Amino acid sequence: MEYTGSSYEGQIKRDKMEGEGEYTFPSGTKYKGSFKDGTFHGKGTLHFKNGSTFTAEWKNGIPQEDTDSGGNYKFKDGLEYREEDWGYCDGYDRRFYTETLKGLKPAGRSQKVDKEPAPPIPQGWYDCGDGVYNPGGKYSYSVHDFIRNADTDEHKWIVTTCRRGSDFFVGKNYVPP
Repeated sequence: MEYTGSSYEGQIKRDKMEGEGEYTFPSGTKYKGSFKDGTFHGKGTLHFKNGSTFTAEWKNGIPQEDTDSGGNYKFKDGLEYREEDWGYCDGYDRRFYTETLKGLKPAGRSQKVDKEPAPPIPQGWYDCGDGVYNPGGKYSYSVHDFIRNADTDEHKWIVTTCRRGSDFFVGKNYVPP
């Protein structure tokens, strides 16, 4: 593990992670829970550096969707993601979570991000919610910390839906890059 930058503290059986333990990824994300034959297996929680968590029943390293919980993602502010009955910033209701809790801003004052003040976005980059996204390198940063690399689907979603750091004129003839 020292070669990958990850670490493990917990029970070992036959030179593999087995039983209860804590695995830390090089990114700082931690998994706390059960292991079997060197993989996440049983109840366990991923603790992300941004303060959010994902708790699930795992089988051979894969979260199981057919369990009662089906996996539970909880944002840093305590908001729990539920695929059904999700009333937060969806295609029909574009309010932010803080707006659903505290109400809308007065007319003429728009809320651009969930937590104000809105952080600055470097020129040509995008605000992807948990940080800023560089479309050239396909990676996200939060202040000075690396968050993740984006796959093709996430890249497409970010560049078509997220706020961009202004480096061009936006008008009726605007064509996205």
